[in-house]
Amino acid sequence: MDHAMHHQTGAGHEARPGTTWSMAVRATLHCLLGCAIGEILGMVIGTALLWGNVPTMVLAIGLAFVFGYSFTLFAVVRAGVSLKSAVKIALAADTVSIAVMELVDNVIIALTPGAMDAELSEGLFWYALLGGFAVAFLVTTPVNKWMIGRGKGHAVVHAHH
Repeated sequence: MDHAMHHQTGAGHEARPGTTWSMAVRATLHCLLGCAIGEILGMVIGTALLWGNVPTMVLAIGLAFVFGYSFTLFAVVRAGVSLKSAVKIALAADTVSIAVMELVDNVIIALTPGAMDAELSEGLFWYALLGGFAVAFLVTTPVNKWMIGRGKGHAVVHAHH
């Protein structure tokens, strides 16, 4: 295996030719943006309404999925795909990526002492949230690379750009 192919696929992985870490990073950043907007909005709403931790996290995770899916949905619809088909594409492209990102991010937040009880005005709230997103990005990127290399995840969106 030549060095360029080794760099693209990584040792021991049977990825499709042309699947790069750059593609995976772009897909993960797309996911991260939707997750971050939805999750931060959910945390802000839940905290402002004085909701408990569980309903606030449910809202935040739900909004993360809504915003994550919506970015793909709008892009695919703009490319001329019907709404019904675009929904199927968004679900196929983003579900695993968003789920992994949200799982990792929320575990980090839940395990950070005091983060669940921190107020929006406290640094701990933001450090835990942003730190969780950073770790989630690092965990989700290889997942996206693996999926794209097998024609799944964001690979299904590329046919419609």
